[in-house]
Amino acid sequence: MRREPSGMSAGASRLSATERASEGGSRYRLRDLFTPLDTLLVAGGDLRLALDPNDRVNAYGCAASPEPELWNFASSTASTISQAAYERAALAREELMHKCLFDEVEIAFDARCEDMRQELRGHFQLSPRVDIVFSPSGTDSQLHALFLARAVLGAPPVTIVVGADQTGSGTPHTARGHHFSTMTAGGIAVRKDGAVTGLAGDSIAVPLINMAAGIAMRADADAAIMRAIETSLAQGRHVLLQIMDSSKLGWRAPSEACLDEIARRWPRKVQIVVDACQARLGRRRLRAYLDRGYMVLMTGSKFFGGPAFSGALLMPKGFSRAVDRLGGIAPGIFDYAGRCDWPMAWTALRSRFERRPNFGQWLRWEAALAEIGSYYSVPGAFRAKMLAELAAGIDSMIALSPLLRAIPAAIEKPGADDEEFAQATIFPFTLLRGGKPVSIAETAAVHRGLARDMNSDISGSAADRQVAVQRCLIGQPVRLERQDDAPQAVLRLCVGARLVTEAWSPDAVQAQTHVQHILDRIAHVLVKIELLLDRGAAAVVPEKPAYEV
Repeated sequence: MRREPSGMSAGASRLSATERASEGGSRYRLRDLFTPLDTLLVAGGDLRLALDPNDRVNAYGCAASPEPELWNFASSTASTISQAAYERAALAREELMHKCLFDEVEIAFDARCEDMRQELRGHFQLSPRVDIVFSPSGTDSQLHALFLARAVLGAPPVTIVVGADQTGSGTPHTARGHHFSTMTAGGIAVRKDGAVTGLAGDSIAVPLINMAAGIAMRADADAAIMRAIETSLAQGRHVLLQIMDSSKLGWRAPSEACLDEIARRWPRKVQIVVDACQARLGRRRLRAYLDRGYMVLMTGSKFFGGPAFSGALLMPKGFSRAVDRLGGIAPGIFDYAGRCDWPMAWTALRSRFERRPNFGQWLRWEAALAEIGSYYSVPGAFRAKMLAELAAGIDSMIALSPLLRAIPAAIEKPGADDEEFAQATIFPFTLLRGGKPVSIAETAAVHRGLARDMNSDISGSAADRQVAVQRCLIGQPVRLERQDDAPQAVLRLCVGARLVTEAWSPDAVQAQTHVQHILDRIAHVLVKIELLLDRGAAAVVPEKPAYEV
């Protein structure tokens, strides 16, 4: 059974979303902004944001407030908010409170969201004609993309998901227009995997991993994608093709040549949306995607290190005309967006939606914008040089460990559009014992043990205890299914924007010292992994029931 968001009056709950949007009046008051900042930062999202009542972290091990003593190499999953981003969120809230003394909350909030769109365009050097739709997460943005693709294509499309084995756990649901959780960000109870009214459709999964080759990218990925498109079009259906840049393992597909062939053969029949939620792509490549007419899914909470979750859908110029022509609206989309999420220029569409500010979503984006701005204030030459040095150092350290086996990179030969992301920033590896991968359970135990002070759980030398005490986060395990064998899991060391920002100094010697300090920390993390494996992590690290691999 569905329920209305908490705080809505009984009378209002009997109105449809469209009726509530048109009746005017404010359900949000200035006092809502006086909620403790930590509470607001985890509000307005789905159940993934929930904090464990005991350790006060979410399922990814991240707290709502800064933890500077925690070493973070987990930007492929989620990061704990930095002090600078936390202060930006606090200041943004104060500024909005002040503006609300002179305007209604929704009016002041709407204006700030529009300013944030302009700020984000500025950081990415995008055209003013690129529209931005905000959302609570990249998963929510996938539903927005499906909703808008139906408008552009003029018919319900079949969604083809490239890299379906390396995308978010909600994607198999959103690709079919289904609910991905039991609760929406608006606080509405829904049935997970139940159809979002008016959005339900079909999807085709195109996995990228070839497990027979020892966790490598399949060689026929382009051909598999082309076959899926041909089959769908032959059935008289339009296609929403969700391509990958980049995956949980740092892979990108399809190839540039494949994309060119799709554009040549099927103009206006295949709408492409880029899953760039990891945000590990150069600004030139991002602009190239938009110039081609692709939609782009983005988050501020992966590479850039903003607090989880914050989503955005970047819309190429010209799409606003299709939005203006939009007639009927899938009723289920009202549960996944408020008026302020849509660009102000989309007046007709916005008028159909409820005035429903999402303060948590907004503050997480304020924090993410602080990180994005700081990253791009670092000279490009230093960004590229540092990422190259970290990549070489991490590759070398993983290769030297007898207990770790690196997963090979699987992207095209880097081009000028990749800029600093010509270097890998996600470093996946499996854990070994006796030359064979350890179980998923033990991989998960190692991941949990890294985030804990293990000094009292692991006996050993003073040096061992010094290693064990340090808390650190790395990318959450990725579960990989194998056809004729037990599944296995991969861990990931991740380089994020915050490492670059904190290492930068105009003094070259000082900057190099900072880079070496980061490499020393990474070495420490790898030693702790080996220590946990040597002691049998599953035996010494308590299992956490809510933990998900």
